[in-house]
This record gives sequence, C-alpha cells and structure tokens, in this order.
Amino acid sequence: MLAKIAVSDYMSEHVATVTPETDVAVAFKIMLENRVTSMPVVDGHGKLVGIFSEKDGMKVVVESAYNQSMTGKVGDFMSKDLVVVDADESLVDVAAKFQNTPIRSFPVFQNGEMVGVISRVDVLRALAAVH
Repeated sequence: MLAKIAVSDYMSEHVATVTPETDVAVAFKIMLENRVTSMPVVDGHGKLVGIFSEKDGMKVVVESAYNQSMTGKVGDFMSKDLVVVDADESLVDVAAKFQNTPIRSFPVFQNGEMVGVISRVDVLRALAAVH
C-alpha cells in the first residue's frame, strides 16, 4: 500500500525559502518560525541553488565563536550538493533515500519546477495514516 503513495500526497507545498543574500540571523528566525530543519535557497528567478539547514547553521555558530559576531549570508554557508525527488516518486523510494543520507528533507520537483518539500516526518505521517 505504501509503495503506491506518491511524494505529492504528503509533501509540504507552502515552503519558506531564502536567497543566498539573506542574512543568516534572518534565516534562523524564518526556520524557527516555520518549525523547519532546512529551507530551499532560491535565486531571483525562484531557481533552487542550495539548501540552508540546521547543520549549516552549526557552521555559523562555530565561525561566530571565532569572529565574536554572527554575521554572514546564507550563500556563504548553504549546501550546494542537492538531493531532489520527483513529486510522482513513491514514498518507499524516498524513505530509502532518507535511510542512506543524513539529509532530513528533500526539495520536490515536478516538470522541472520546485513544488514542495518532503521530510522524514512527512514519510512517517504517511505510514501512520495507512495503519
């Protein structure tokens, strides 16, 4: 049953995003307000260029300890190695991807456009719904 459920059935469609120019302190506030562990980083045309995660935030914390201030732009800390999934992909396939990576959420694409984000929690929510 779970193999027939698509990513699009459980992904979050309303996704908070930031740009590479966003100040890291602002990005942290957005993450906390939206209760997310990562956010897509998009350019001025809405194209995905990176991910800014809580793990990237740890780089900011360490660097700020050395510099005695928390400054910087998201683009300086974001991850550029992107793992994305297709909206029509099976949740089982996405669960396998989560199992093999420390990444906690993936941007979701359909027809070349980012349409949402799927997280580990979303996959667990789907599992709970079918049982």
